[in-house]
Amino acid sequence: MTALPEKQTGPGRSRAQDIDRHVGARMRERRIMLGLTQQQMAELIGVTYQQAHKYEKGINRIAAGRLYTIAHALGVDVTFFFEGMDGDREFKPTPQQRMLLELARNFISLPSRKHQEALCSLARALASAGEVPEDETIALPKV
Repeated sequence: MTALPEKQTGPGRSRAQDIDRHVGARMRERRIMLGLTQQQMAELIGVTYQQAHKYEKGINRIAAGRLYTIAHALGVDVTFFFEGMDGDREFKPTPQQRMLLELARNFISLPSRKHQEALCSLARALASAGEVPEDETIALPKV
């Protein structure tokens, strides 16, 4: 009788397992916050108790569709499961991302739909301005 060869793992495999365990831990954390048992959780997402347990331990990987179902059952966004993954790496937006965020905030706070439409027309006109010779003027809609 010959021994089976050990599974070869690639350089990214241990990182993937870390993510699976993190997602599972976040699932367990939220389930407990809601006061659900593993059995109740399993019934909510349509799997066996054993499968729910394996998800929480990170033993079995959760498919994207199943993760969406779990998020819905627990009343969270899918992003909830990935929060805290890179706690040591803080997001720093680029200057362009900052301007885009500011633009979006200001756009939402415009007083009327008409003003929002006018701003969209302006942005469209400015974006296509590169195609228009400089001596030509661009007609913008009246507000």
